Amino acid sequence: MTDIAITPTVHAAKTVSRTDELKRLLTLVWTLALSDWKLRFYGSALGLAWTLVRPFALFGVVYFVFTEIVGLDKDVKNYGIYILYGLVLFTFFTEVTSNSVQALVARESLLRKMQFNPIVIPLSISVTALLNLGMTLIAVFIFSIGSGVYPMWSWFELPVIILLLTMFATGVGMLLSVLYVRYRDVAPIWEVMSQILFYASSVLYVATLVPAQYYRTFLCNPIAALFSQMRHAMVDPTAPSIVKAFGHAYYVMIPLSLIFATFILGFWFFQRESPRVAENL
Repeated sequence: MTDIAITPTVHAAKTVSRTDELKRLLTLVWTLALSDWKLRFYGSALGLAWTLVRPFALFGVVYFVFTEIVGLDKDVKNYGIYILYGLVLFTFFTEVTSNSVQALVARESLLRKMQFNPIVIPLSISVTALLNLGMTLIAVFIFSIGSGVYPMWSWFELPVIILLLTMFATGVGMLLSVLYVRYRDVAPIWEVMSQILFYASSVLYVATLVPAQYYRTFLCNPIAALFSQMRHAMVDPTAPSIVKAFGHAYYVMIPLSLIFATFILGFWFFQRESPRVAENL
């Protein structure tokens, strides 16, 4: 009878302990992310405005080149709005992954002095990038409406697209951060890879311009698939959705599976290697 009475109490204690641990982890993630976000603009005259400078400056150059010189805007509705969304979202992806590469090495003293789960570091980088993305998207929405692209119900798909992109970027970031501790060549290799990914992800062009024989293979790239759906939801509802682009719903499972697999693999690998991170720093 005593065992029966004690068992629920033990389980309850374990549940409370895990809940407290999760709350502590999330608090640390938010605190570190907010601190990094504020420090980024400390002492800057323009402050938060800098989050808009890069994507909008790049947008201006790209839009002029690809519309006036190359002519990629032909038969593409709201092309300018599409590449603006593409640049902003891909900038978010590169911010998460690039900042994650050297994150553990940069916070070596913090890892040695304090006892906490190192997973806080890559997660906080993603949250910081999300804060920047949120500020930039406000300006993008205003620009979009001013250009004649008005809010639609399909705009509610954007949070899902951002969530999936965040999972993919965070998964890649966790893998890169741990690998960089042992192999410093990871930084220049990823710099090259991210450039290749930029041109292979339909940031500056719409996916429907890809030749038919490569179309489905191209959309297996998670970023290209998300951007294709983003175009349908945010820019041009007459453009094919990702399901229509693939031709069947089950093909959509390919990029989705890659996103979830990357996040799970990154989390598993990070948790496996993190106890030895301090030794290798």
